[in-house]
Amino acid sequence: MFAGAINKFFCQEVYVPLFCRLRNWRKKTISAPILKAFKKILPPMSSTEKEAIEAGTVWWEADLFSGRPDWQKLMNYPVPVLSKREQAFLDNEVEQACALVDDWTVTTQDMDLPDAAWQYIKEKKFLGMIIPQEYGGLGFSAFAHSEVITKLSTRNSALAVSVMVPNSLGPGELLVHYGTPEQKSYYLPRLASGQEIPAFALTSPWAGSDAAAIPDSGVVCKGVWEGKEILGMRVSWDKRYITLAPVCTLLGLAFRLYDPDGLLGDQKEIGITCALVPRNHPGVEIGRRHFPLNAMFMNGPTRGKEVFMPLSFIIGGPDMAGQGWRMLMECLAAGRSISLPSSTVGMSQLAVRTVGAYARIRKQFKLPIGRFEGIEEVLARMGANTYACNAVRIMTAGAVDLGEKPSVVSSIAKYHVTERARSVVNDAMDIIGGKGICLGPSNFLGRAYQQIPIGITVEGANILTRSLIIFGQGAIRCHPYILKEMQAVQEADPVSALDNFDRLFWQHIGFSTRNGLRTLASGLFGARIFTLRHQAAPETLRYYRDLTRLSGALAFMADVTMLSMGGSLKRREKISARLGDVLAQLYMASCVLKQYESNGRQQDELPFVHKAVQQCLFDAQTALLKTCRNFPNRAIGLLLRLLSFPWGTSFSPPPDALDRPICEQLMQPGSTRDRLTANCYLPTDPEDPVSTIEQALVYAIKAEPVEAKIRQDEKNGIFNHHPDANTRDIARLAVEMNRISAEEYELLATRNRLRDTVIHVDDFPNDLRNPAAFMNIRNTRQGDRP
Repeated sequence: MFAGAINKFFCQEVYVPLFCRLRNWRKKTISAPILKAFKKILPPMSSTEKEAIEAGTVWWEADLFSGRPDWQKLMNYPVPVLSKREQAFLDNEVEQACALVDDWTVTTQDMDLPDAAWQYIKEKKFLGMIIPQEYGGLGFSAFAHSEVITKLSTRNSALAVSVMVPNSLGPGELLVHYGTPEQKSYYLPRLASGQEIPAFALTSPWAGSDAAAIPDSGVVCKGVWEGKEILGMRVSWDKRYITLAPVCTLLGLAFRLYDPDGLLGDQKEIGITCALVPRNHPGVEIGRRHFPLNAMFMNGPTRGKEVFMPLSFIIGGPDMAGQGWRMLMECLAAGRSISLPSSTVGMSQLAVRTVGAYARIRKQFKLPIGRFEGIEEVLARMGANTYACNAVRIMTAGAVDLGEKPSVVSSIAKYHVTERARSVVNDAMDIIGGKGICLGPSNFLGRAYQQIPIGITVEGANILTRSLIIFGQGAIRCHPYILKEMQAVQEADPVSALDNFDRLFWQHIGFSTRNGLRTLASGLFGARIFTLRHQAAPETLRYYRDLTRLSGALAFMADVTMLSMGGSLKRREKISARLGDVLAQLYMASCVLKQYESNGRQQDELPFVHKAVQQCLFDAQTALLKTCRNFPNRAIGLLLRLLSFPWGTSFSPPPDALDRPICEQLMQPGSTRDRLTANCYLPTDPEDPVSTIEQALVYAIKAEPVEAKIRQDEKNGIFNHHPDANTRDIARLAVEMNRISAEEYELLATRNRLRDTVIHVDDFPNDLRNPAAFMNIRNTRQGDRP
């Protein structure tokens, strides 16, 4: 009883008052001046910037930014799977859609998808994959959407883009989330059935990727509509790069709305607004089509000058006037998370599958070119990049299906997947050489090489995405305190602002201090000091620890960078880009490890996993070191360098020893090759170049033992005294001398015929000015010798 009284006395009469006095002293003496300084260095933020930063959700990237990722959380995320209905659609309708399209015919003769393909994708509701079933759509998951686009992209870009755009950022998605009941019930069934073809007009020639700066505008006014005077808008716009604009029947339009006469209220500048405008509405002008690098998807400009339209055209009705920027930012994740990563992963899968086979079929110096170390290095890089990109695609689509709107992750996926896909296709072209640069029906890669920059450019140019968005948005959204501190600074009540800022600031100091100490400790003693809460595979355990170490270094370096640079960080795009690179590499490595676990720890995938993760670790380290080396304050940069890497660099590029097992998997049929390229469309037409490669690979492998037998006989001098010993057709000589059987000779003859078809390069009449010339391709495949 006496002890309890003593304890109560000290708690209530001594400790609590003392703590309160100390905190009050800290707030007035330390936190208040810092808050005042923070208000000065905090960069001014427009309402559109604020909405962009706060749009969407944060997900696994927040863990990576925390300095202590919860790897068990990553493993607990469900693996996205297709429903039976979705799988059936992929196996049947998607296969048939691919079969209806021939890339060469589309790009040289029709200059568009064939009518049969357009009709089919409309009838089978390809344009309504994201529209709920209750409105007549397919109601597919984001993962199913991704699987479909990836497969279509392995066949033809116009087919993939024509399907992905209506299912990405545009009228369909905006209506699903924000449309009025009347708009949904009228438009969604028509969009799902293909009766309406949508396009979304956002990009302006004068604003480019800065969508918030669009000059297109509308003014609230009265006008005549259907014979009656109503309250509406008079809108003027000039847009370009609008996909499907030339064939659209329904135009989604983003513009800045003004109300100078106060017809809707006191607000004069209402803000960015999204409207649905029928193509045949008076004053709507669709221009001539663009020609994006021989990709035949429909794309072009649209214009309108003082076009009057009712307020009911606004998506969501008049109440959603001025909410367009928020709507766009919240829905942008689909385009960046699904469409672009999926389409470029499709190109990567096609390149890896065909070029891996080509490297086994094509021989020089009596050896498959894939066995040359120079080719081996490039082909292995292609395989590891494709594995990583596919892992990012799957995990990010899974996040969307979990209800996330991952604004930061979607930017990472958009930038890094499209850039790695560019590397894959460029590497593929280097391997196939002259076969790749001569266009024709037998060229299976030339159009992908031409068109890969399209994915780099759209949905925000990659330079902008890397230098401004990934870290600029990621640092604020993913950090546990930055956004809350910014919100505290902006509070109107100074007492509440100081109280909240004081609490958050000192929690932030503790967070940063802990990350700094962990960074130093892991730098001194290695990543083994980290304990993991989940049962990682022994063969990948070290990677989780390494990623945890780099996560801590990123969190600490980001805090120091933001504290020392303040608002000027917005202009330090190189620093911002490099820190964004670190976050992106951590995310990609996480996806690779997640994919390995999801696939059941397949041992034959380990070389791909090792090469991909080790490259991510090395690239993240390089980005951190470049940040330190180029830090504006050289002393701070040196301190960060010593804290993060006190003994020098810790990570090296993947070793050469990983290349051979990767290449062997890519140069032969097998489960690993099939899993890596699972979305590739494999034509059944034996004359199709991809089909021919698949056949030739099988026969190339079957013929290798026979070739080895003949080569050994040559070394032993078996044919030296035969009168035809100098013939090039040594196989015929071998069968005549009974060194190989007739069946083995026929096997070699079939292999040679298929090989020559694979390496065949198309030629044309000298005068290509006549479009019919592309139909007159000399068939040099006749009479090929065995």
